[in-house]
Amino acid sequence: MFQPLYVAATGLSALQDELLNITNNLANAKTVAFKKARAEMESLFYVEKSFKDLLYEAMAGAETPPVNVEYGTGVRVASTAKDFTQGSIEITNNPLDVAIQGEGFFQLKMPDGTIAYTRAGNFHIDNDGNLVDPNGRLLEPPIVFPEGTTSVVIRQDGTVLCAVNNQLELTELGQITLARFTNPAGLKSIGQNLYQATDASGEPVIGTPTQEGFGSLNQFSLEQSNVDVISEMMRMVMVQRVFDTVTKAVQSYEGMLTSLERMKQ
Repeated sequence: MFQPLYVAATGLSALQDELLNITNNLANAKTVAFKKARAEMESLFYVEKSFKDLLYEAMAGAETPPVNVEYGTGVRVASTAKDFTQGSIEITNNPLDVAIQGEGFFQLKMPDGTIAYTRAGNFHIDNDGNLVDPNGRLLEPPIVFPEGTTSVVIRQDGTVLCAVNNQLELTELGQITLARFTNPAGLKSIGQNLYQATDASGEPVIGTPTQEGFGSLNQFSLEQSNVDVISEMMRMVMVQRVFDTVTKAVQSYEGMLTSLERMKQ
């Protein structure tokens, strides 16, 4: 394959992946607690000119270049790192909406028994009185509300209390704990605002909100996406321009090949 075409193809592929990443960020600009991703690129292996190529150049009368001449073979997306910076806090009228101000993740129990992690605190009460996420996954550790619950109080330290049948006395139901990771960027995205722990993220450290570096919980609030729409649009324009430039380079290479074919004839 003509080497410049291969290099250009790797560039187009990497730019397409980055454009998809930007589009995904923009599509989730209004998703609760969504964390934007950033495509990180790296160059592919460099290749040294072979002795055979150098010999041909010398025979052709070209000035012999140094033996260690290298040329690049393209680019690729090395990773799509998540940016876990704090999103803005929006006040709501729902007592089951909880935002994390600071570090930490809510823990949700998956159907297979494993634990997933999320920053989204838009909870609900299911038919059995369990505190669950919008898709019915149980909060871990579980919080169960008694029948007839009329009001809910969630303190900054995660203590959950409720009043039954409009009574003034509050009953403590349990404690919302948070998980924290040494390297949150190493978490694996599994969709629906959920993450799984990996070797890169490290094992979760479980703790109480407001203590030992964990964030606090804000009731009647939701953390919003940390996507800056204007910045993402500017990145999209930049990527599109680079894509167009590489495409023009491909067209130039094709023109060179066509000229070579004509010379052979």
